[in-house]
Amino acid sequence: MVEYISHTLDPVFNALGDATRRAMLRQLAQSPRTVTELAAPHAMSLAAASKHIKVLESAGLIARDVQGRTHTCRLNAGPLASAQEWLNTYEKFWTSRLDALEALLKSDDAAKPKPKPKSK
Repeated sequence: MVEYISHTLDPVFNALGDATRRAMLRQLAQSPRTVTELAAPHAMSLAAASKHIKVLESAGLIARDVQGRTHTCRLNAGPLASAQEWLNTYEKFWTSRLDALEALLKSDDAAKPKPKPKSK
């Protein structure tokens, strides 16, 4: 099972590791876009944008439809759900650790003597 999870999540996290690709996914979350539309906000050539799109495609994060010379990409959020599920494990871990720290700090504060008011 670990190999399967690693095999499917590694390309997703690799794709998400780049700010340009994350920005492209944000664009695609709004609506399908052409390669030209995805490249437009970034200072890059269409060839460079296409390389980013291929990484997103191989991670399963987008699907591309081709009609003539127009390549339209759309978001496939399924692999993001798998990544979120994996991250949730660590969210639970850190939440429990932070809750324990909060309890410790509260008990430490409660154990401290209260300062006496100054008399005039």
